Amino acid sequence: MKRFIGMAMLLALVVGLSAMPMFAQNGTLKGSTKDENGKPMAQNTSVQLEPIENKGKAMTLDLDSKGDFSSTTVPVGTYNVWLVRDGEKIDGRGKVPVEAGKEVKIDFDVKADRAKMGINEEELKKYEAVKKSNENIRGLNAMLAQVRDLMKAGNYDQSIALLKPAAEQNPQQDLVWGYLGDAYASSKKYPEAIDAYNKAIALKPKDGGYLSGLANSYAKSGQADKAVETYNAAAEAEPTHAATYYFNEGALFTNTQHPQEAVAAFDKAIAADPNKAEAYYYKGENLIAMAKLDPKTNKMIAAPGTAESFQKYIELKPDGPLVGQAKSYLEALGEKVETTYGKGKTSGKKQ
Repeated sequence: MKRFIGMAMLLALVVGLSAMPMFAQNGTLKGSTKDENGKPMAQNTSVQLEPIENKGKAMTLDLDSKGDFSSTTVPVGTYNVWLVRDGEKIDGRGKVPVEAGKEVKIDFDVKADRAKMGINEEELKKYEAVKKSNENIRGLNAMLAQVRDLMKAGNYDQSIALLKPAAEQNPQQDLVWGYLGDAYASSKKYPEAIDAYNKAIALKPKDGGYLSGLANSYAKSGQADKAVETYNAAAEAEPTHAATYYFNEGALFTNTQHPQEAVAAFDKAIAADPNKAEAYYYKGENLIAMAKLDPKTNKMIAAPGTAESFQKYIELKPDGPLVGQAKSYLEALGEKVETTYGKGKTSGKKQ
């Protein structure tokens, strides 16, 4: 998510110097500075000497109140001389020789120097806008990293306290709204989570993660119809994770005691991923809930596919945590339940 723009276009080096006699051991470097508005520079600005091929010594010269700089103790050498403001090189001179006993004078005029290099005001404005955007993004990324740590530690209120103002100040950043939705959902503030997820989705409509988070929040706030609609939208938006979204839909119907709808959802999960073992198991549990009593024999008749669902789970996950319960269901089906299901098996491939 981080983006950067190079500074090279603004920093072409111009060779320039004048000379006059000075000390024998070192040379003198002095000069003046003017900013983009032609005013002397001083605050948060310095002149930095960068020796070329180890001929000289790196130095930083401070500016006085008039924006001037001067040093009589610059070691003999050849330098790139930079005008640096807030840590950023904004103007420069290249291959400046400093000779023993001689003086070099450099007058930085940012506006005039940029004009000489063909950099117009419109380009500078675009650059400044990109720079500001990049700085903002770096700040947001640092904040989101902090939020991730807080969320892992269960500090949801602190996460919300960081995310809420960030979202308000950066309303076009879908990721911030998405994180805010996660934080609200984790703290069981579902109306707020729904609002945050909707804002993220408005910016990025085909994000399955946002849609799934919204669907989960609908489900946990009792809005089953909206949850199903949104799970389906998530599956369509992100087919590679469709099995997970359909599985969550099945879990919703299971928890709300709608076994027929749950079975349909788990079937969709299985169709999306035939190796999703848990979908077979929970499909089987919901089929058990749909079993009927034979009025003539007073025996339970399992819904078609019940035994096959549990068998498929065991086949896919022989060491899975639900194997014991699946086997118990199968034993019950074999000893106490008559099944009218045919010989066909639920499709699926071994892992």
